[in-house]
Amino acid sequence: MTVGQNVLLPEKVGKGRQRDRASKRGLKTPAITENARRVLEKRYLIKGVDGRPVETVEDMFGRVAENIAQADRLYDPEADLERTASKFYEMMVELDFMPNSPTLMNAGRELQQLSACFVLPVNDSMESIFETIKHTALIHKSGGGTGFSFSRLRPSGDVVGSTSGISSGPISFMTVFDSATEAIKQGGTRRGANMGILRVDHPDILQFITCKEDGNRLNNFNISVAITEEFMKAAEAGEEYNLKNPRTGEITGTLNAKEVFDKVVDMAWRNGDPGIIFIDRINRGNPTPHIGEIESTNPCGEQPLLPYESCNLGSINLARMAEKNGDGRYVIDWKKLERIAINAVHFLDNVIDMNRYPIEEIDSMTKGNRKIGLGVMGFADLLIRLGIPYDSDEAIDVAERLMAFIQEKGRETSKELTLERDVYPNYKYSTYDGVMKVRNATVTTIAPTGTISIIAGCSSGIEPLFALTFTRNVLDGAELVEANPIFEEIAKEQGFYSPELMMQIAKTGGLSELDDIPEEIKKIFVTSHDISPECHIKMQAAFQKYTDNAVSKTVNFSNNATPDDVGEVYRLAYKLGCKGVTVYRDGSRDVQVLNKGQETKTKTRDKGVKRGSQSVTLKQESTDILIPKPRGEVTFGATKKMNTGCGKLYVTINEDEKGKPFEVFTQIGKAGGCAASQCEAIGRLVSLTLRSGIPTEELIMQLKSITCHKPAGFGDSRVSSCSDAVAKALEWYVMYKVNVDKKFSDILLIDTKPGKGGNGKGKHSSGYNVAPLQMGACPDCGGGVEHVDGCAVCRGCGYSEC
Repeated sequence: MTVGQNVLLPEKVGKGRQRDRASKRGLKTPAITENARRVLEKRYLIKGVDGRPVETVEDMFGRVAENIAQADRLYDPEADLERTASKFYEMMVELDFMPNSPTLMNAGRELQQLSACFVLPVNDSMESIFETIKHTALIHKSGGGTGFSFSRLRPSGDVVGSTSGISSGPISFMTVFDSATEAIKQGGTRRGANMGILRVDHPDILQFITCKEDGNRLNNFNISVAITEEFMKAAEAGEEYNLKNPRTGEITGTLNAKEVFDKVVDMAWRNGDPGIIFIDRINRGNPTPHIGEIESTNPCGEQPLLPYESCNLGSINLARMAEKNGDGRYVIDWKKLERIAINAVHFLDNVIDMNRYPIEEIDSMTKGNRKIGLGVMGFADLLIRLGIPYDSDEAIDVAERLMAFIQEKGRETSKELTLERDVYPNYKYSTYDGVMKVRNATVTTIAPTGTISIIAGCSSGIEPLFALTFTRNVLDGAELVEANPIFEEIAKEQGFYSPELMMQIAKTGGLSELDDIPEEIKKIFVTSHDISPECHIKMQAAFQKYTDNAVSKTVNFSNNATPDDVGEVYRLAYKLGCKGVTVYRDGSRDVQVLNKGQETKTKTRDKGVKRGSQSVTLKQESTDILIPKPRGEVTFGATKKMNTGCGKLYVTINEDEKGKPFEVFTQIGKAGGCAASQCEAIGRLVSLTLRSGIPTEELIMQLKSITCHKPAGFGDSRVSSCSDAVAKALEWYVMYKVNVDKKFSDILLIDTKPGKGGNGKGKHSSGYNVAPLQMGACPDCGGGVEHVDGCAVCRGCGYSEC
């Protein structure tokens, strides 16, 4: 057996044989939720030619454990691979630790690309730019995300020596990267994601800050401004700072630092971009400054990397690091946490050797520094078990003690690995040289855990609970509400659980407005919007204090937060030692921003915005052109199943605050291909039309009776095409609303008890299926999307932007 080859590759055996293999080896069955199983079957398990999984969840963990264990043989030909594989399998199947998604998906398979994070250089030449685009395509194809600094590119208007032409600047080339990502993700199973960074002293910084203002470009990029110490001092003092041409090093002009800072804040307030990273602070923590300067991070900002570096990540599930003491109270199980941290560092170091890197330069740089990123998830769940409110000083103390412990044990393990495996090749002259021999240049990172936290059944990263309920699609097209399992458990224990209570929580999103919940429970089960932005930053800073790399976290703001509120958080993050900040103001990315400079008749309306103690009036132009109504944070609706020639089509119709049809989402069974894309197109255009105020009856008339199948049609409704199905679903909706004469938000959403008003299957007695909560629609399943960990994640199906 050679390293990189499993004894029995899963794709070469049938499903029955895999089950037999798992049974013979005595593999434990993971205690995963049904939702986690759905996510794994859809996105992670090996599939056969018919698109169905040919491995079980147990097989997947076994495949990964066996493959990663084989690296031991590189350092000890007599290594007990079975023992190591069992150790790795145990911590995954017990849901105590999860590696990043590419490792779960690809280990032991032909691709064998196991890293989530890459940074590529963008040098100031056409050859370098397009070479990097090629490398980006290879990385995205393999399931990785990429970060770039565009700070080396000459500014727009600068001379191009070879042709005596004029440079178009960094933003124009970012659009080329964005288009390449768009093309690649159309055929991939894992969406490509990018980070674009520009130094604050680049001459094109103002264009960069506003490059995502209209919401119609660079949608495959997160962007961040690289803030220097010089700039922050100038901003605090309200002074000018210098802009420098990266090609020549010459000063090209000055800007007022406070005005630039306020511009960054204003744009982040508007739509979440740009974030900021404190680039000088990041480089002070660079363990290998003799190799190069860190210029960029991965897409979510938690992993600063040198050009051509990659990093493999993994997270300990803190929700499973608690045990009951003699008094029946939960306490932290420090011995178990130590064991998992030690095994996780061993696992992640092995991943570096087992990884098949997309290009040679990445292989060389990654193995030269051997960076790993061990982090955590389930922190909010642990606090709940301990009875500690997230927004308390005690929670901050727990965060610091936990991360200090993990970092200490991680570094000790990295040191012990050097006895058999030696230090990392670039150790000489590093910041560790002469201080401590270590195997890995970095050990800890707090990374996004959107999908792996769904698999582990815990809260995401170090985030508070996003909500106490979420919705997911079930096989008949309905969206059912699922409650946080710990809350449900405690509610039943203390006797205040009821299905009606769950419905109330689904409507309100939290407990603060409910009178029937004990106050001590309300304090413990706080959600992200119950917590002040200052508390979010203090928690991020607490974990950053003991994290080698950086911390991925979203600072959530309510919709009525002001730009001044965002500015205060940015300043606090700098003061408390964070390496970067990502903010998201509720609903800010759902608003349609008008393009400026339209040559049409306009009317002006005033909108008051309070900034500090001053009231500022913003003038916003409206035109005679139809402007789609912006989508609110929560919408209610119904889903109707329609039989078509392409399969079962589920049409979800949501309504506005007046109870009028507002938007349509479509999902067509497992047809995929053209049918799915055409149905999505119909849904988008119908939604755009409804939001623009066109009468529903006009839409029905245009779509109805379009034929592409047998004249008799399908099902009881005699559906003749997918567009006809959407029209008839709308027609059903209109007729139903005439009879009921109520808004869906006023109707009991789900009744789980058989009897009057319900049928015990999550449906109203009328037969319609409801969609109670939508926080931005998931492009895969139409469910609600959470903005956490600097990313957008659907807990219903596992979709992630990152």
